[in-house]
Amino acid sequence: MMMNKSLWMGATAGVALAVGAGAVAGLKIMNRAPQYADVVQVTPLTRTIRAPKQSCHDESVVHQRPSRDSHQIFGTVTGAVVGGLLGHYVGGGTGRDIATAAGAAAGGYAGNRIENKIQRGNTYTTSEQKCATVYVRSVKQEGYEVRYRVGDKEGTVRMDHDPGQRIPLDHGQLVLGDGSQTS
Repeated sequence: MMMNKSLWMGATAGVALAVGAGAVAGLKIMNRAPQYADVVQVTPLTRTIRAPKQSCHDESVVHQRPSRDSHQIFGTVTGAVVGGLLGHYVGGGTGRDIATAAGAAAGGYAGNRIENKIQRGNTYTTSEQKCATVYVRSVKQEGYEVRYRVGDKEGTVRMDHDPGQRIPLDHGQLVLGDGSQTS
């Protein structure tokens, strides 16, 4: 019986060893499936955003002071008086009357123009803020379109990161990071 027991233990050990080796060989055959997908092309996906922005700057603005004598009456009257006096001293007799009238008319016109010029030069400057809406463009990264190959089959997937040269496989399925979509 001792012999039978040794034979029996030897046979059992042999069967166990054969089954274990077969299981390991079967596992190796099963694991011959690709472990990675080869990345063929990675295309960044971007979106251009156009956002409004307020652009402001200070600008100097020249204002004309309001005139107290908008019709330049003071300049006209003063010019007429001065012109009339000068004309009065130029002529003699009836010529004096004509020279006085002509001097008054010319002086009135000149006084009016002089006061007008003075009033136009009476200005002040302020600083005012001017604003306008401008549009600013920016480019936003939205992910990557990845073309991959497993054996002789190609596919495309959208990922939130650049996977590099390979994408891991689990039971023939791509292992993607969060936020990825298969297409």
